Amino acid sequence: MPREAGPSREAWPVHADAAPFEASARRVETPCGEGRMVWRIWGEGPPLVLLHGGYGSWLHWIRTIPAFADRRTLHVPDLPGLGDSDEAPPPGGPAQIARAVADGLAALRLAPATLDMVGFSFGGMIAGHVAAMQPLNMLTLVGAGGLGLPRVPIVLAREEPGMTAGERREVHRANLGLLMLHDPAAIDDLAIAMQADNVARARVKSRRFSGGSALADALATARPRHLNAIWGARDATVGPYMAEREAWVRALRPDATFTVIPGAGHWVAYEAADAFNRVLGRQLAVAAGGGAGEG
Repeated sequence: MPREAGPSREAWPVHADAAPFEASARRVETPCGEGRMVWRIWGEGPPLVLLHGGYGSWLHWIRTIPAFADRRTLHVPDLPGLGDSDEAPPPGGPAQIARAVADGLAALRLAPATLDMVGFSFGGMIAGHVAAMQPLNMLTLVGAGGLGLPRVPIVLAREEPGMTAGERREVHRANLGLLMLHDPAAIDDLAIAMQADNVARARVKSRRFSGGSALADALATARPRHLNAIWGARDATVGPYMAEREAWVRALRPDATFTVIPGAGHWVAYEAADAFNRVLGRQLAVAAGGGAGEG
């Protein structure tokens, strides 16, 4: 059974812009290996599950939460091995992490066949594995890796011993520009703070799964009622290979929607939040049996 959670074990500092979200969330723990998985819950209405990306936490959805909390109950976990959550059982790969998520959904008494789930990047890979384990009403993949398709190799900057706080900040600014956000103006103080916090707490080295076919393999047996894909047009991991992704999605499910949001990078839900929320709102409306957008 889930249990109400107290403050983070590590009492990690919360950026001032994120503090109101943290304060308003209901924190719940579900079993995860020998420890627990931490979920944050907002809002009222039909459940919507948001799975964040690699080296991330619930903070990846900070601009999605307020757009839907007035009409949905948002269940936003820290994935096992990331954020406040403990590690999944060995070997701690996508299948084990997805099993912890699926077990958490069961503990939260969320009926999977009526459930809408959105997964960003590594979270998309995990969502695909969850969809292979149990039926979902809607699965939306956002900038997902693991499709076995060409990707642009990205070499990230690293923190070095003896760096000053300012130098470490510039490392995170650089990495956001290399991987996550296209427009330099989008790399604001909040994005840098979230990136630094998330990376410092990450124990799952998720990038090693992105170039393989783990998501494609899972989706071969997954049968969500509705399947959607969203990418930022300037996603650095995709580069010139967007057409290959659209062709792959449409070959898998001719009825799937494939949306490319202009001008946005990999972290499209942050960089182009208004456009992303409109697209997701329309997808949720269709999945609910309606035709008008929610966002």
